[in-house]
Amino acid sequence: MKFVKYYVFAVVLLGLCTSASGQKLPVVVITDCYHPYQDPGDNLDLIMGYALPDVDLLGIVLDITDSFRKDTADHPTLWKDPRGPREAGVIPILQLNYIFNKNIPFAVGPMTMMKSEQDDMRYSPAFEQEGVALLLKTLRESPVPVEILSFGSARVLSVAFNREPELLKKKISRIHLSGGTASRNYVLGQDKGANMIPGGEWNVALDVYAFTRLLKSGLPLALYPCAGKDGGFVKDVNSSYYTLHDMSFLKEMHPMLQQYIDFAFGARLSHDFLRSMDTGASYTEGKKPQFDKFHVWESAIWLNATGRKIVKSEKGKYRLIRTGKVDAPDALIENGLRPCVLTETREDGRFQFEYTTKKSATSIYFRPDMEENEAAMNAVIPELFKSFKP
Repeated sequence: MKFVKYYVFAVVLLGLCTSASGQKLPVVVITDCYHPYQDPGDNLDLIMGYALPDVDLLGIVLDITDSFRKDTADHPTLWKDPRGPREAGVIPILQLNYIFNKNIPFAVGPMTMMKSEQDDMRYSPAFEQEGVALLLKTLRESPVPVEILSFGSARVLSVAFNREPELLKKKISRIHLSGGTASRNYVLGQDKGANMIPGGEWNVALDVYAFTRLLKSGLPLALYPCAGKDGGFVKDVNSSYYTLHDMSFLKEMHPMLQQYIDFAFGARLSHDFLRSMDTGASYTEGKKPQFDKFHVWESAIWLNATGRKIVKSEKGKYRLIRTGKVDAPDALIENGLRPCVLTETREDGRFQFEYTTKKSATSIYFRPDMEENEAAMNAVIPELFKSFKP
């Protein structure tokens, strides 16, 4: 009976996600993608916005923190990353525009932390104003509300909200926010490093005022915590984290996407960063992937934002669906959003929530079986990347 209930729910939801006119889903991505990478997952998942056939990628805002542009990072509360210097991910965006023959607009947002929850950061340099300006312009010009996918701090969104709150309320369909710690009663777990930073999680600590401002904004939020009580690298029912255990699927991806990934994962710096997309298929030709396994937080956001569901056949095979047509023996794997209410938001960025059966502007990611979720993601996400054809 449980599987039947999930099936009916998904059919209704997927029907709502599919426009009768067949129009694509308007999306803006806000990402802390760098080159050379900081989190290589940012470079990998950016492909989704270009390659998913039902997504209309309207713009990309690079959410960059100045501390991590330096040889050794000097952020006041986060890791003093010695792997710099690095810059905003302009090269990855140009490469994907080139590969997919598109001209997706992009810009860089403010690079320093907000000074208060109400800060509109008009004092930031003109170059750093462009990210906020691009978001506001895109919302203003869109005839329909837009899905926002946020990977990184909430700075650009909170600054935009402080400048034009009514525009964001009118033109944002939902913000899919990657960040935060889901920990009932603020229980501290085994990750001492996470316990010491604001909010217990990287994206919150990047800009605590930005995160708390967004949680209190009243905007439609889908929360995908990056961490549970035991930190960001331990699975939790409400966190989106899982591990890809085999990266060999890279050799079956489109040659140009192999070149893009090899350029990013190899942290390459060369003058021919576009032409090198045309030359070969690195992993098919025998290059060993730079990572044996891969830490992932982004997949759940892309699947939920685009209405994709995971089903499991009677023989145990997982696959993605975009319609409600599911064979009777198949079961839908719960990997979605549950309505909730935030019962407390602390100054350090930690929050408490309760599930609700009532209508709510806020929801939180939930997966009842973490191990099956990881097994399913390891089956369907590589197949999804292999299907992409520029």
